Amino acid sequence: MPSATRDHAATTSAAEPATRRGPLHGVRVLDLSSVGPAARCTRLLADYGADVVKVGPVPSATDVRIEPPFFAYSGHRGMRRVCVELKVEEGRQAFLALAARSDVVVESFRPGVVERLGIGYEAVRAVHPAVVYCSTSGYGQTGARAGWAGHDLDYLGVGGYLGSSGPRADGGPPLPGATVADAAAGGMHAALAIAASLAGRNATGEGAYLDVSVADGVLWLMSLAVDEHLATGAEPGPGHDILSGRYACYDTYRAADGGWLAVAAIEPKFFANLCRALGCEQWVGRQLDDDAQEAIRADFAAAIATGDRDHWVALLAGADTCVAPVQSVAEAAADDGFTGRGAVVEARHPTRGTFRQVGPVLAGMAPTTGTVELPDPNATDTEELLLEAGVESRVLAGWLERGAVA
Repeated sequence: MPSATRDHAATTSAAEPATRRGPLHGVRVLDLSSVGPAARCTRLLADYGADVVKVGPVPSATDVRIEPPFFAYSGHRGMRRVCVELKVEEGRQAFLALAARSDVVVESFRPGVVERLGIGYEAVRAVHPAVVYCSTSGYGQTGARAGWAGHDLDYLGVGGYLGSSGPRADGGPPLPGATVADAAAGGMHAALAIAASLAGRNATGEGAYLDVSVADGVLWLMSLAVDEHLATGAEPGPGHDILSGRYACYDTYRAADGGWLAVAAIEPKFFANLCRALGCEQWVGRQLDDDAQEAIRADFAAAIATGDRDHWVALLAGADTCVAPVQSVAEAAADDGFTGRGAVVEARHPTRGTFRQVGPVLAGMAPTTGTVELPDPNATDTEELLLEAGVESRVLAGWLERGAVA
């Protein structure tokens, strides 16, 4: 694979210049991941303005590395790329040269792998004492499950998330509609830890090693229920409380056209508004009466079944009832509640053409306008970045010739 020495501005359009800033502008991140929580983390860091460099292996005929689809992780917009063969000494030297000029290293190998490759925290700290080094793994670098392989569903399982979800028809836990563990318990967890460590380094000058366990993140997501159990001995699960299906005021209901409504009328005033709008005034004072819940659900279901989903949304959503439509992915992507806030942007891929994607949507991210130019997946910035890192041209030429970098 040829290395394309190019200006970083080549990865952005005129509407998204290289000078587009965010709170992490000027922070260099080396990302050794290809998919999963670590890739979700660096996507966030890039959208907050960090200069993220994806580090992958030198391609070979036997390469079995998982590569995400062209649209995944926002097509790596605003990122650069290097190819380094970490199993040879020259490749290790190349990586450490890059790490010496970077603020953050993110890796997602199984515990112990980076140490065997000679690019673990201690090796990187030797060339950059103030580095923030983040290891993401399913169960952490230590503990009884550290050696286990796993994916999103496994982490949701051990952390209590699946066990607290409403059961499917056969009584088993349902499959979540999103990779909650990867995105929030892992990716956001890692990004938050990195941002906090960078803030701490600004005050103390000291770097940090971060052991990000996705399962730990799931436990935190479940902390309301876990803390209740630890404090009182209660055993939260489906139907335990107002948030888990015990009461009719917090549930989903099917409309006449087969669409669904999400009803979350927790506060008494919202519940009263809902009852009146549905012609169920008799239940206004019995919101939390356990003996009445079956009857309340039946009356709510019967009322909602008389009209189409969007009829009820038009009637209820703006009337202080805490009602919203259950939308498909396609509906959410086209919803003007999102698009009107700039959540969806246009992107142009070098080989796949123009398509839309979710933009930098989280609070504090620099907004995007116009068409985002995505990086060429068949090109690298290896030469440019290594020269920036102080590698001599003749040394770099030798590494390229021997296939240590590409």
